[in-house]
Amino acid sequence: MVKTVAIIGGGSSGLCAIKACLQEGLEPICFERTADIGGLWRFEEYPEEGRASIYRSVIINTSKEMMCFSDFPIPEDFPNYMHNSKIMEYFRMYAQHFDLLRHVHFRTSVCRVAKRPDFATTGQWEVVTESEGKQEAAIFDAVLVCTGHHTEAHLPLSTFPGIEKFKGRYLHSRDYKDARDFTDKRVIVIGIGNSGSDLAVEISQTAKQVFLSTRRGAWILNRVGDQGYPIDIIFTTRMKMFLKNLLSPSMVSDFAEKQLNTRFNHSHYGLKPKHRILDQHPTINDDLPNRIISGRVLVKPNVQQFTETSAIFSDGTREDIDAVVFATGYSFSFPFLEGCVKVVENQIPLYKFMFPPNLEKPTLAFIGLIQPLGAIMPISELQCRWATRVFKGLNKLPPRQDMEADIEQKREAMAKRYVKSQRHTIQVDYIPYMDELACQVGVKPNLLTLFLTDPKLALEVAFGPCTPYQYRLRGPGEWAGAREAILTQRQRIIK
Repeated sequence: MVKTVAIIGGGSSGLCAIKACLQEGLEPICFERTADIGGLWRFEEYPEEGRASIYRSVIINTSKEMMCFSDFPIPEDFPNYMHNSKIMEYFRMYAQHFDLLRHVHFRTSVCRVAKRPDFATTGQWEVVTESEGKQEAAIFDAVLVCTGHHTEAHLPLSTFPGIEKFKGRYLHSRDYKDARDFTDKRVIVIGIGNSGSDLAVEISQTAKQVFLSTRRGAWILNRVGDQGYPIDIIFTTRMKMFLKNLLSPSMVSDFAEKQLNTRFNHSHYGLKPKHRILDQHPTINDDLPNRIISGRVLVKPNVQQFTETSAIFSDGTREDIDAVVFATGYSFSFPFLEGCVKVVENQIPLYKFMFPPNLEKPTLAFIGLIQPLGAIMPISELQCRWATRVFKGLNKLPPRQDMEADIEQKREAMAKRYVKSQRHTIQVDYIPYMDELACQVGVKPNLLTLFLTDPKLALEVAFGPCTPYQYRLRGPGEWAGAREAILTQRQRIIK
């Protein structure tokens, strides 16, 4: 009897979930509430309720060789850093190549996912969906939640006294579409994450003045690294990870901060944070220093309060303003999962960020509910490869107390390393986390064996960028094209 799997969401994680199910001989049905695939990466003129929303100009900050699905390289004529329209083009090629769309039920939202009465023995779920006003219930052997963590705007208005009196316009960054609305206006952008810095730069092209308000500053990385290579290609290598583990975090921070300050001294630009570079999810922006040096963007501290027409900052300065953009991040929740999981302060206890440890049967997994220092697509894909094998019984999860100990250990490590904030509850480092998943599936590359049998490939795996193809060299889901993809990856980067 073929096992059926309900997949919630048809974004990048949902697509690779369908494919992983098919490869393991499972029967997937993917429920997508909108009329198309792509999730976060599909630009729409108007933000849709319950769906992530991007602005017209969004360009991804991970490069193509690092972010592709592991057995489907991005075409070599695509740019290294892709505009959202190119990413959609790639997703459509992937969906077509592996014939995934026939498994998607569009315009269908999931209302409820509940355990069946006999869950303890069968592990089955009842999934209630709604389409064109009609509700339907169906029974599934397993569920993959692929709804991501960028759907609900985190808008902490209570921490900004006077905002209710403010006569101008204010919005969350998810409602921003393009800079024309802000022509000749004085605008504050609050928050210096990737969205905040992007929007400050973009709005400054049309606005009279942009103020970038940040509580604690940020370290700014460039997409373009040494010799013009993408920055993630340079940093995400097994050799660099090995060296990083040999040194203390403060030595690594010293080295990285010195490099960043060589490009532009962060304290001269009002951006230097109190925390070290490794303590915060990095901000990637190539244009911000140019906009600051030309006065188009002024860096300001936190807003203490708003009046009807102005903002007063924590350093006592006051500026007249017309609009406020809150780039204050996102929170996540799963209202359809009644009582199975609880999200408290953006924290959810999941084994390896995937499995609730308290279920009698491991038939529910969360995909892509992570904030990686690197690309999310290959991580979601590897998560799906593991989850589907767990559903089939080919891989076993450890006892509950072992899973809870692992969850606690990860939570403590995160709390110790990162500045306390909304976004630092689901952080993972790219290579260590991918290797952790790969060990579960049995696909982690064995460097020693490679050096003995295929030294040319071993050198690229050890010293080159840790591209997703490395996890297709052996084991379940092995791909015959993986070796060739690794050995030709540099050609595709400079094409």
